[in-house]
Amino acid sequence: MTFSKFGDVEQRTHDLPSLPGNSKAPGPDRSTHPDFKSLEETRPDWSENSKFTLTKTKNPAWKYGDGASDGGESLRRNHVEIDPYEEGRPATFNYKLLISGIVPRPIAFVSTRSEDGSSTNLAPFSYTNIICHDPPLFTISISGGYANAKDTLRNLVATRECTINIISEHFLEAANSTAINSPYGVSEWALSGLTPAPCKSVSCSRVQEAVFSIEGQLVETHDFESKKEPGRRSGALAIVEGVRFWVREDAVNEERSQIDPRILRPMSRLGGIMYGRTVEATELPRLDFGEAMQTEAKALRREKAEGQ
Repeated sequence: MTFSKFGDVEQRTHDLPSLPGNSKAPGPDRSTHPDFKSLEETRPDWSENSKFTLTKTKNPAWKYGDGASDGGESLRRNHVEIDPYEEGRPATFNYKLLISGIVPRPIAFVSTRSEDGSSTNLAPFSYTNIICHDPPLFTISISGGYANAKDTLRNLVATRECTINIISEHFLEAANSTAINSPYGVSEWALSGLTPAPCKSVSCSRVQEAVFSIEGQLVETHDFESKKEPGRRSGALAIVEGVRFWVREDAVNEERSQIDPRILRPMSRLGGIMYGRTVEATELPRLDFGEAMQTEAKALRREKAEGQ
């Protein structure tokens, strides 16, 4: 039996511009792929004046027991139930739902090289995150699995090495260009105009333009089987250990323990082909239960009940 794969071609088909278009949400219909440059011309220019700012929270007067800070609006809204394995529901619907709902997602801009050193690869992946700090461990998930291995997965499994670079505003377009569906062996470095920089512990390059880069060594991989089409491999998970960090000197503090978001200016992935900027943040301290019990919160203390 032949199974259709969900990989690069399918992602390109279903990653469309703009906002969802339906009777309850504003925005053009995403069922077609318009001429993007014409669409982009209708939008405001990139704002260089969007400086990273710390603001108050939505409700600085919030106290224990207050719940959501929306005046009860979210309680007046109904939800729809979705079975991801519903008969007739394509896996691509789950793909589009999840990448638009699990946001913003950090992007691992991954550099690898082939086992014989004759070919390199540079590509962004937003199914990624940090999962441990001691040792520093990161996950990178790649659609298609081993059977339809992308260059990154093929190289990573063969050499057990990579670099993870964080995409900043100043090279977003160049980073995005590396997602092009070029044949194996074609250099994304040349197409993007980005600069390879040497590493100490791995043989592949890091991105010189990146504010923060990680030299990584593969710990393990795991292949996933589709539940919609048993027998088809739908994705592969790689766990990578960070063995060396590189931070631009003007972005890191004196003890080399914190990166300044005003300089990092990280980009994230949203739904479709949307990227997100990080130009605003708010801070909230971690709360202490003992201290809380010395306040009005003491009257709210209850033992956990069913459903809580």
